[in-house]
Amino acid sequence: MTHIRDMLESHPRSSTVDRDALAECVQACFDCAQACTTCADACLGEEKVAHLISCIRLNQDCFDVCVSTGNILSRQTETNSQVRRAQLQACVEACRACAEECEKHAKEMEMEHCRVCAEACRRCEDACTRMLGPVAA
Repeated sequence: MTHIRDMLESHPRSSTVDRDALAECVQACFDCAQACTTCADACLGEEKVAHLISCIRLNQDCFDVCVSTGNILSRQTETNSQVRRAQLQACVEACRACAEECEKHAKEMEMEHCRVCAEACRRCEDACTRMLGPVAA
């Protein structure tokens, strides 16, 4: 996370948002994206893939939303607060849905990759939810 924070601090147009919270959120988005792509791949390696279609699809959707959110939050020049807020809200929803699905598989099928992914999704959901306050200001 040092590079993210360093880049935000060195940006000539730094925002009024708490840089530490912003850096944490950006990192959570990219970590979640990585966890989701790995979880989807692990689901494809399971014996009963047909039971995991919803999980794989939510992993893919969450990956896309998290990458977009991390990218949008990283941009500091001429930030549009409405777009940023909408993206954060979309990320909260995608992470929540993916975490719920992965938690189900982690509990019922004892899939460790789903447990790890759910944790990453919840962390990102929390970080984006915290960012929604400052973005609205």
